[in-house]
Amino acid sequence: MAALSLLFTGCNDERNVPEQAARLQLNLCIPVEGGSSAVRRVMGDPGKTETFQMPHYLYLIVMKDKGNGEWSVWRSEERTLNDEDWIPTHYWGLRMNNNDSIFKYREPINYILNNETPQGRVYAVCSKRKLTFNQTIGSISSMGDLLNWKFETAPDSIQKSLQDIYVTPYNYTVDDDRYYCAFDCSAGNTSTVDLILYHVAAKVDINWYVDKEVRINKADPSAAVRLTYMDAQNLFNGNAYCFKPMENVVASPLAAGATKHIIGAGDEGLWWEGRSYFYTIPYTTTEVEERKNYFPLQMLMKTNDSSDEYKPTIYMKIDKNSPFTPWLRANFNLSTPLGAEVTEKVVNYTE
Repeated sequence: MAALSLLFTGCNDERNVPEQAARLQLNLCIPVEGGSSAVRRVMGDPGKTETFQMPHYLYLIVMKDKGNGEWSVWRSEERTLNDEDWIPTHYWGLRMNNNDSIFKYREPINYILNNETPQGRVYAVCSKRKLTFNQTIGSISSMGDLLNWKFETAPDSIQKSLQDIYVTPYNYTVDDDRYYCAFDCSAGNTSTVDLILYHVAAKVDINWYVDKEVRINKADPSAAVRLTYMDAQNLFNGNAYCFKPMENVVASPLAAGATKHIIGAGDEGLWWEGRSYFYTIPYTTTEVEERKNYFPLQMLMKTNDSSDEYKPTIYMKIDKNSPFTPWLRANFNLSTPLGAEVTEKVVNYTE
């Protein structure tokens, strides 16, 4: 990018800016688990890889602290990023453990402060796909607007790219409860903020195993248990919070959400055991008081190419106070042989 495209000033030429002018410098960073590569191996499963694509769209809002709990928008913008400018490196700074692997955007974003000395916070969304929001970025004027900003997850292109959306969660604090993307340019100070962005979607990791005792039925081979079909159903497909990724709430488990297909009749190598994972927007329900902190994972399973359907809903506990979306794990053990008298509890679930 040209240098001038990174500067927002009252002047048309940076040469007119005083040499000692203060700046707000923003560095875009994405943590990488287990190494500096966008293609990662899944822990515990060396035969699988998961691939992440570098964000192409940036949505950036800088909030100015007006005091007494009041905030205003100081800067907001949308811009495109170059995939080749995301550089694998190691982090050296104040916001996370030094030497952690990250992808860092090559060019920082600079705001030159002309007669402005704000203190405030920076919020950012990065995505591989262009996002649609419940209101335009230019219409956000208050902290309330910002925290209620949502993006649409229903399009199939977005559902397939949820793992490639990153945000700065609003409730991540460091340094004695100081927001980790805060800045202080008072008294003409130059401030550098590392915008470390985290997944907005949770990883759901599913393992399944058909007990050896029921894989073979010599008396009736057709009754030998095979898991021949499995879907994760009714996943979140509404408008999701940008900066509150753990606070999406609905009244009850979704009845018409997105579907993630996992096993089909043609996947013979996965009929008896396997592992799969996908990313989805976590949500909780207000349906039952005891389940208000649980994510309802709804499954559809069929065995032995049968039309019989098993639809367990697994309530997986999540910490809504955490800034970070969780890695949710479900292990399904099929240990009961099928028969006319068995209609329930074919699938046993353990966390």
